[in-house]
Amino acid sequence: MDVKKAIQERRALRSLEPFEVTEELILDLAESASLAPSCFNNQPWRFIFTYDNEILKELYTALTPRNNWAFVSPLVVTVFTKNELDCQIKGRDYALFDTGIAVGFMLLRATELKLIAHPIAGYDEEKVKDILNIPKDMQVIALIIFGKKAEKISTVLSDEQKERELKRPERLSIEKFVFINKYTEK
Repeated sequence: MDVKKAIQERRALRSLEPFEVTEELILDLAESASLAPSCFNNQPWRFIFTYDNEILKELYTALTPRNNWAFVSPLVVTVFTKNELDCQIKGRDYALFDTGIAVGFMLLRATELKLIAHPIAGYDEEKVKDILNIPKDMQVIALIIFGKKAEKISTVLSDEQKERELKRPERLSIEKFVFINKYTEK
């Protein structure tokens, strides 16, 4: 698969089926993320790949109710960092930016492997930190829910979520966020 195809096929679907998690898969996804660029090659990203059923059950208690669709996932990747792990130049912190690039690489590799990798923000950060022993000075940026695309739409989804399973949500037109040479009000 080429990169453009992976970008076009990537979806954050919620109707998932479990799959077998292997150490090879974890290393593959981690290596893909590790190849992302970062300021001065600091590589500020940190990931916890959780696939132990007991820890997953505990981790699911940290999710918001609208994320109950994630309970079938056999793999959750917790993404975290702190600003001190990366460049801080003239008031600009690069840790979140660089970690986001690494996550993007991981999502594209997952797509290439025919997996759904759905990043979520609906969780209790302190509870996630407690469950996974993440130091308090770290910032949990996202949880990535992994699964195989299900044949049928999950019955636990809201009507709005079901609609998004069928059709990619509308994207902004290029004209709304791209400017040529200088910024101009539109």
